[in-house]
Amino acid sequence: MSGLPAPGGGAYRRRGADVTGPWNVSAVLLDMDGTLLDTERVYFDSLVAALNAHGYTDDVVTLCHAMVGLPGPECEAMLHARYGEEFPLAAINKAFIARRDEIFAAGLPVKNGTVELLDALRAAEYPMAIVTSSSRRTADAHLRLAGIHDRFDAILTRDDVAQGKPSPDLYLLAASRFGVAPASCVAVEDSNHGVTAALAAGAITIMVPDMVPPTDASRAKCAAVVPDLGAVLDMLRTRCRF
Repeated sequence: MSGLPAPGGGAYRRRGADVTGPWNVSAVLLDMDGTLLDTERVYFDSLVAALNAHGYTDDVVTLCHAMVGLPGPECEAMLHARYGEEFPLAAINKAFIARRDEIFAAGLPVKNGTVELLDALRAAEYPMAIVTSSSRRTADAHLRLAGIHDRFDAILTRDDVAQGKPSPDLYLLAASRFGVAPASCVAVEDSNHGVTAALAAGAITIMVPDMVPPTDASRAKCAAVVPDLGAVLDMLRTRCRF
């Protein structure tokens, strides 16, 4: 545990939970893309390539960074807002999917520490849920490609709620599926949008940044910001006594 950032528990103390001592955890809620699956870079590179191929080259990297962690419909709305209603969304989507699938054909890698974390949580008998901004179809396909689909007690996607992340709806739904309070759930996220959702739900939130660094607000309010899933497991073993 040495070298981990100190918890910043102010937001949780206001909700009645104390993240500075042992955690009374009933379930663990895990983001998918960029947290367990190494997909965010694939999505990012595929979208940049699709935009460039259609002549959109004006700071698209910054635009695509802003989409990390958001549901597809919100990303599409951002593209229309930036380029107007005549933006060729269908053509861009086709090029994006072709490039994405070309990369995925070589395999869908998991993030370092994914299998070890899931194994340890299962051995400790913690219920686990995927909480993702992806669609049900995408989540099922990608979890199967990665070989971890059947490891979870629940898979919650943007299709299950009216509002995806950064709304807390997905996390609130996941907690209710397990019949537990959100404050007794640990959420593991890689993006600021995901962290916002988990915090708004009241979950104990650990951030493992992927492509986008944490904002000051995320860093201040998370229980911890750690470098990888191995550090998440170390923290859970210490705080949850397993």
